[in-house]
Amino acid sequence: MKENYIISIDMGGTKILSAALNSKEGIICKVKKATNVEEGKATYIKKLAEIIKETQKEAGLKTEQIKAVCLGVPGSVNPVTGIIGVAPNLGIKNFNIKEELQRAISFPVLIENDVNLAALGINRFGGFSKMKNALIVYIGTGIGGALIFDNKIYRGSGFFAGEIGHITVDKSGPVCGCGKKGCLEAVASRSAIAKNILKDIKQKKSSKITKLVPAGKQIKSKALANAVKLGDKLVIKHITDACRVIGTELGNLGNLLNVDSIILGGGLIEALDKFMVPKIKEAYKNNALKDIAKGVLIKSVKLGEDAALLGGIALAEEFLEIKV
Repeated sequence: MKENYIISIDMGGTKILSAALNSKEGIICKVKKATNVEEGKATYIKKLAEIIKETQKEAGLKTEQIKAVCLGVPGSVNPVTGIIGVAPNLGIKNFNIKEELQRAISFPVLIENDVNLAALGINRFGGFSKMKNALIVYIGTGIGGALIFDNKIYRGSGFFAGEIGHITVDKSGPVCGCGKKGCLEAVASRSAIAKNILKDIKQKKSSKITKLVPAGKQIKSKALANAVKLGDKLVIKHITDACRVIGTELGNLGNLLNVDSIILGGGLIEALDKFMVPKIKEAYKNNALKDIAKGVLIKSVKLGEDAALLGGIALAEEFLEIKV
């Protein structure tokens, strides 16, 4: 008998990553495409349908073997209705992506917040055996969070729980993609760090990043990591500032939630794990109550980009009652 699979898609701010997978074999293939959110919703749906078809072909799967397509969306979503409330880094608001994509493909479509999906993957496949109550934070183009309580995802009354990126940390800070000022995401994400670096460079401050990234191109996590290795003082300053802000907010949330684990992931953490995590831990400990802080595991996830992809297995089981 042939195995069944799902296709999981991580809809990142700069790329679409698709994979075919199941519990037995894990991920059997991946397909990645650049994201251009300015092309509009219709084009985005078309690209999703194309990458699903390409993933099926790459994996060599028949249509009947694919039991679901699971989308991880960087924003607020309702997994029941399939509506994206707002996904700032995709430029999408009030859009029923489940309904629209379902018109283009024959497989059942499921959607979930991307960090919630990663949390589902981490909870099942991350190897954190003692994790029962956890805060998962992904730091990349934006900053997203998810909550695990009693080993189950907690979505909140309106499915919006975990939006750590939109906690206000500086009322006079920069405008966030959500429209508010001074959100954690607008202050401490990779995008925010890059903006702060470019602002300083325009003010004639020196940085080795100008030799690592061509003019007009995005400053991505790998370039930031290379600049840190080169001892770039400007880059180190802005990343350190971001770590302090992130760690402080994690301390506040730790005091509120008393979780046993804080798991860090995302492109920036993957590239700068050894540099950032100790600094985030230090800021956390300086802000959390001592009795709470001493019992908390703060660690980066080793699944990388696979966490959200693997989370699709748990999502399909939850909403479609199927096991793959």
